[in-house]
Amino acid sequence: MAAALPSFPDVVHAAQRAELGVDASELHGSLAGWLAGGGENSANWPAQVLADAALPAPDKDSALDVLRTATAAQLDDRDFEFELLLPETDAVAERAEALFGWCRGFLGGFGLASGNQAKLSEEGDEALRDIARLAQADAEFGEDEQEDEAALAEIEEFVRVAALLLHGDCVLAVQHRKKLN
Repeated sequence: MAAALPSFPDVVHAAQRAELGVDASELHGSLAGWLAGGGENSANWPAQVLADAALPAPDKDSALDVLRTATAAQLDDRDFEFELLLPETDAVAERAEALFGWCRGFLGGFGLASGNQAKLSEEGDEALRDIARLAQADAEFGEDEQEDEAALAEIEEFVRVAALLLHGDCVLAVQHRKKLN
């Protein structure tokens, strides 16, 4: 079983205290994108992921440090236990907006880490394009809240699997090739 992410409220408070200027879901998306794109799993990750060298490294074992270590462990987990850090609320609109923010963060972190060098599979390339579409999306809701809830759950699962696929293309495939040589 992979390491657990810190709670959403803990990450919200830690990000506010550190004056990161980004919400918790987008921050986690940025970190996940950075790691999935081959970025270094470093204790000073906010400076790298948010492209601001002035940002200090989080304290060891703080919510932000646990977020990094747990996210890296989940991405590397062979049981596909990777989770998205989204608010735990029944408000579908709030969760949808957080998911779209997570996708925006993921694209930024992924782009910083991989640049134009990413060698993506056809599926990985399509997954990245789909995440980009979600990052630009606006939530539209129908009359049936249960349908909206089900649709959001499907999109969350797609994004989760897409992040794992991109991590596989950019990190695991490279590690595998290095072992073969």
